[in-house]
Amino acid sequence: MKYSVHFIYAVLHCWIVGLVVSRVSGKQVWPVPYKRLDSRPDVDPYCQALYPFCPTGDPYGRIPVMEYYDIISVFRLQTPVWEFKYGDILGKFHVMHDAIGFGSTKTGRNFTMEWYELFQLGNCTFPHEREDVSAPFWCNQGAACFYEGIDDIHWKQNGTLEKIGEISGEMFNELALWVQEDNKTGVYYETWTVKSDPGANATTWFESYDCSQFVHRTYKKLMELGAQLLSQTPTSYTKIYLYSGEPLYLGDDSIFQQSSTKDLATDIKKFYHSFRSHQSVIEMIMSLLEAYDKMVLEKTFYFYYNSAYWKLPMKFPYLQITYEEIPFP
Repeated sequence: MKYSVHFIYAVLHCWIVGLVVSRVSGKQVWPVPYKRLDSRPDVDPYCQALYPFCPTGDPYGRIPVMEYYDIISVFRLQTPVWEFKYGDILGKFHVMHDAIGFGSTKTGRNFTMEWYELFQLGNCTFPHEREDVSAPFWCNQGAACFYEGIDDIHWKQNGTLEKIGEISGEMFNELALWVQEDNKTGVYYETWTVKSDPGANATTWFESYDCSQFVHRTYKKLMELGAQLLSQTPTSYTKIYLYSGEPLYLGDDSIFQQSSTKDLATDIKKFYHSFRSHQSVIEMIMSLLEAYDKMVLEKTFYFYYNSAYWKLPMKFPYLQITYEEIPFP
């Protein structure tokens, strides 16, 4: 596909000024491209994880080098989210976590690789309220975790552990370099996929960026390297959708610093207040009612993507969790 010079300049301009709005002939390009960084930013000390991220993995994200002619088995791994705490409860609603396993034929060592939130899902999906910060404060980063061993019971008991192919040690080492680069530049977790409707011909406004997307990217890279992957079971993945009309770009954190956008800033903060952390049971019930009122009755959802805010004009069925089959690339 050939692009005009005007289009190229327009795209570069939008990225430079941080508007994250790419336009061709005055029309918005959908889905909005996920913005990658040059390097992973430091974590604010305010952001604390309830459970430590990747506790048994290498603290510097290093992946061991395999011997050139080693044969490495590749495993598809899937288990209910928070299975270690709640068992199969979330699995009954098809809320699943995805990962990839590797096994060295030469050494007999197994490894697990997964991508997930540094501060748990809630912190990546909704911001915090801080008195010393005017804008909503986000503790949102995700990263790849690579550690030795595959917990067979964890993956098999309520999920999937299936060998889907073999690669050489050389392929594995090339994949490791790609993983480290991907991990350095794609740092923000995104829970939602936003579409115009549930139909097959729907427009996708925003793509999610989560554990299953990491698995898909990894499969794609493996196949680019020459791997042949085959599953004997359906390759289904959890997707969380929001449905809306065409989104309206609002701006970045400057919304909360300008008098001209004071009312908008107040409305965004009020919206996210319904999803604040550490609520009592009564507060949570009230918050759910407030969220229902905003999303269904007022048909509004304030969406944060690429460090900017968008207004989603919500449409029926508003929100949906699906478990749909997505084949290998």
